[in-house]
Amino acid sequence: MTQYGFHFDGTRCTGCKTCMLACKDYHNLSNDVAFRQIYEYGLGEWTQDGDGWTCTTSVYYISEACNHCESPMCFASCAQGAIIKDEETGLVYIDAENCIDCGACAEACPYSIPKRDAENSVYVKCDGCRDRLAEGKQPICVEACPLRALDFGDIEELRSTYGDVSAIAPLADPSQTIPSLVITEPKNALPFDDTTGAILNQVELV
Repeated sequence: MTQYGFHFDGTRCTGCKTCMLACKDYHNLSNDVAFRQIYEYGLGEWTQDGDGWTCTTSVYYISEACNHCESPMCFASCAQGAIIKDEETGLVYIDAENCIDCGACAEACPYSIPKRDAENSVYVKCDGCRDRLAEGKQPICVEACPLRALDFGDIEELRSTYGDVSAIAPLADPSQTIPSLVITEPKNALPFDDTTGAILNQVELV
């Protein structure tokens, strides 16, 4: 089985949210649902010393969607069998017809990926643009990124090309699910278990 996954290049991302908006538009998502999130993570402060100032601030962006994990906790938590891990691609998706709107998947996922579609009373999430892949295309977020900060493909090939880092702050401990994600770390990236920084754009997240 091929396991597909994403690569995110933090040295290229400017936090423009083009990937997020392209995904929302392509999937016709409501205002309160997004399959891809942009985190602005930062730390530090400005301190005054006499007439001068010292800056210790640092910030970077992370674009994240479903990581189509090797051991997805959403899949393990769904008693209805509504979450499927495709045997050929490794992509994880939700069968809306079997979803009973219980929210167990959202509670189990350490990445907070499944979102509730209130209008249809089901949970939804990124499926890796399975329809586009069937047409030989890349996921819409990858195609839309103007800085080419996203890539998609066989996760082993991505790891061979970009390395094996799969988590930085504020993402979850990768040992929990083994995400199909490779990260090229941005400057000043902090480890996933960092407690010194914070998500600075919390109000924007859905």
